[in-house]
Amino acid sequence: MTLIKSISGIRGTIGGKPNENLTPIDTVKFAAAYGTWLKDYSNSDSLKVVVGRDARLSGEMIQNLVVSTLVGLGIDVIDLDLSTTPTVEIAVPLEKAHGGIILTASHNPKQWNALKLLNEKGEFLDAAQGAIILELAEKEDFHFSEVDDLGTITRNNAYIDIHIDEVLTLPLVNADTIKKAGFKVVVDGVNSTGGIAIPKLLETLGVEVIKLYCDPTGHFPHNPEPLKEHLGDICELVVKEKADFGIVVDPDVDRLAFICNDGEMFGEEYTLVACADYVLGKTKGNTVSNLSSSRALRDITIKHNGIYEAAAVGEVNVVKKMKATNAIIGGEGNGGIIYPSSHYGRDSLVGTALFLMLMAEKGGSVRELRDSYPSYFMSKKKIQLTPALDVDRILVSISESYKDNEVSTIDGVKIDFEESWVHLRKSNTEPIIRIYTEAKTQAEADSLAEKIISEIKVIAGI
Repeated sequence: MTLIKSISGIRGTIGGKPNENLTPIDTVKFAAAYGTWLKDYSNSDSLKVVVGRDARLSGEMIQNLVVSTLVGLGIDVIDLDLSTTPTVEIAVPLEKAHGGIILTASHNPKQWNALKLLNEKGEFLDAAQGAIILELAEKEDFHFSEVDDLGTITRNNAYIDIHIDEVLTLPLVNADTIKKAGFKVVVDGVNSTGGIAIPKLLETLGVEVIKLYCDPTGHFPHNPEPLKEHLGDICELVVKEKADFGIVVDPDVDRLAFICNDGEMFGEEYTLVACADYVLGKTKGNTVSNLSSSRALRDITIKHNGIYEAAAVGEVNVVKKMKATNAIIGGEGNGGIIYPSSHYGRDSLVGTALFLMLMAEKGGSVRELRDSYPSYFMSKKKIQLTPALDVDRILVSISESYKDNEVSTIDGVKIDFEESWVHLRKSNTEPIIRIYTEAKTQAEADSLAEKIISEIKVIAGI
């Protein structure tokens, strides 16, 4: 059982003891800390916060606790109920709200939930703001409102439709072009809110939709992280239905992966590559992804005469780098698309629309599209953390061992070799060390990962 506090929010497992897991007591404490911080940050007597959740089993309980806590602080709440992370991000500025909270543990299994915290722009809080909230929570330095000053609750279940309307207004999205292409697409919504949002978007664009696990029950039919080993069912169904491609999202719909028409993975790393290829072909500009993302985005950006830069892992870090470099598209290699013309947040609805436009204009199959891109292969491994593991010592030792290579310590340790790289970092969302490698073949990527894991085990004495 775990409670993790990071730039990705307050994330933990349901049940167990307070301060060790995301219990009702912890939920109220962190919601109160956020509301208290927001009062000071906003310097306003009348505050409004947007709250939405994914479909996981603990969602309604966590939502009720968070909403009631905010009301107890005198804050008005716009309750979107079942929603998506990008939908809440879009709703905050549209509602002229002072902040937002998304109740989701993203790709984590069903026993997890989390509070993702937003500012008045609908963007994630930075590390300094998060630190203040953690301090407030630790001290329980809250002052709740008297009965005449309690906040109000306004329920609004129209925002997924509003979000879709916003996507359709983007200059590079033309609904008629997509409709004329006559696509047939299989959608795996992992029984969460993507099963509501993605089919609705596709149907609005005239796409024939085959639904798989699109009932938002919160009973995830497979591990919700959109990786190849979890997606056998949709890979089979795409071939069976003779679909043009498949779409997979995680429970809160900020990660997007495609399945080729032959039932093989397009590669979550290539979601951003494809969307960037389309956008850069229409608008000259720069791109950003994180240090754990494929070199393919760099290659595509250079092809379009743009400049590519890498940021530390975490959406807030990528957004900061995008703003600094005036990037026109960016995101994370895990299938997260950030398109500033819409908003500064990973958005699978926007990514889906951009990909449909690319396919509609380019023609051919999704398999042919994937084969046209630079070919890189990634290995994504993890080591479970234990109290005995000194992560900092491990990372320092590894960086020393490879000091003759190009080494970055911006976020963990990344070592660049001539035709491959390895990135080691402590996860923001799980109690693990992530080991990402990339090379020209899958065998080389896997071999590099195993080599590094062996070296870690020697250093750690395990």
